[in-house]
Amino acid sequence: MLHSFTQPPTDPAFVQNPYPFYERARRSGSVFFWEDYGMPMALSTATVGAILRDRRFGREAPAEMRAPVPERLAPFYAVEANSMLELEPPRHTRLRSLVLRAFTSRRIATLAPEIAALSNELTDAFPDGDFDLLPAFAQKLPVIIVARLLGVPEERAPDLVAWSNAMVTMYQARRTPETEDAAIAATRAFTDFLRGHVEERRARPGDNLITHLIAAEEDGEHLSTDELISTCILLLNAGHEASVHTIGNGVKALLENGLGAEALAPNRCEAAVEEILRYDPPRHLFTRWAYDDADIGGHSFRRGDKVGLLFAAANRDPQSWDMPDSFFPRRPVKASHSFGAGLHFCIGAPLARLELQTALPILFQRLPGLALAEPPTYANLYPFHGLERLVVRH
Repeated sequence: MLHSFTQPPTDPAFVQNPYPFYERARRSGSVFFWEDYGMPMALSTATVGAILRDRRFGREAPAEMRAPVPERLAPFYAVEANSMLELEPPRHTRLRSLVLRAFTSRRIATLAPEIAALSNELTDAFPDGDFDLLPAFAQKLPVIIVARLLGVPEERAPDLVAWSNAMVTMYQARRTPETEDAAIAATRAFTDFLRGHVEERRARPGDNLITHLIAAEEDGEHLSTDELISTCILLLNAGHEASVHTIGNGVKALLENGLGAEALAPNRCEAAVEEILRYDPPRHLFTRWAYDDADIGGHSFRRGDKVGLLFAAANRDPQSWDMPDSFFPRRPVKASHSFGAGLHFCIGAPLARLELQTALPILFQRLPGLALAEPPTYANLYPFHGLERLVVRH
């Protein structure tokens, strides 16, 4: 019998610091029942990793568990229906294989000089006095890089950010009918925008990801226009949201611990970035469905059960990490669960790591006196975890 815990995910104290709740629940075992979500939650490194890699679990609900989509929400879920994040084999296999033919490690690596140049450009534009680093740096850098990668006008970056922010509220605990309406409007606008650019690239190819996605082929298979659009939205929404939160959370952790450029020196940067990802990740919770009966983490799952995987709790499991609640940038490099694992391991992980390993050293080298100007506050975004403001001075 699982121990049950109640913790509203929109409670202000929880939003600011969810980790004490995870530790309280952890004392009951590897899996507990979160009453507010109405489902079991896995929080140990071993159990989260086991479920992520076990093909008896997946993102799509079993056929008998699928509920009809309300007509007013149909535009959003039409995009979801073509997103590899939400699919299982064989469709997931086909989509991911085609996307990886365009979104290659070699192509991502070529972005390093652009990320460096943009980091310097954004730093040059910082105002004197106190300012919020999130809109000035953390939000602009990833969205401009994704816009350039896709081949869409970077001057539309404010629209891309607004559409992304509106759409991801569909996953958040603070979701309301009003945020749903905003998400549907954003979905329509984003889809129309991308459809126009896809058709333009079909007529006039260029050296950009949309063109390469159009050209990607395997065994005679190509991405449909709807699959292309869903893939581009996924790359922007998942990649941009995660990168913004990770940059903000990482700068906060470094400054609160009195650390700067020395923690991001070339021989230390990889370890520091992995510690940032482990210590305060941008998304705390993902879900899976059980397709077969399975006993994992001391709990018996049955087909049709939905289970939450608490990545942030797994990243602070004392069975896997020494002093897990301490931020230790020199910690030996070891991958955490922040990018997931198994079939759905984050396809954007190489780009996210490249952005962090390139942009953060430049930020701290250029601004050796960077300091917090006021206590940072987290936004009400759960299961995402990112700052509302990060006011600094330099």
